[in-house]
Amino acid sequence: MADEVDAGTEVEAATEKGRGASVEVEAGVCGYTTSVTARKTEGYNVSVAIASECPHVSAIASEVAEVDALHQIGLRGGLPTVLETAYRHCVHAACPVPSALVKAIEVAAGLALPRDVSMRISND
Repeated sequence: MADEVDAGTEVEAATEKGRGASVEVEAGVCGYTTSVTARKTEGYNVSVAIASECPHVSAIASEVAEVDALHQIGLRGGLPTVLETAYRHCVHAACPVPSALVKAIEVAAGLALPRDVSMRISND
């Protein structure tokens, strides 16, 4: 229970500190980098800006410029619109950018803490 309280307090502090989140993605073998910036506007609405060297990821930007974060964080009601849009434009199923979009939106809305994620991939 104490961990839940601490995490809740940490989310509130992070949300108060800034009204947004930034995620930098180095996608891997393709060599493209992407910057995602999400800013809380009103309620749980979040504006999203994407800057990418990848033409497929760049095509996502205009379709996800403003979203309701509460409709982007779960899968039980179907695929969130941000992911639907991203998967429609991305040509590689393992592209990490769609996940980065959702993480930026969650953090900007105060629904998650800003924490790095990583994958280490090797041939065994």
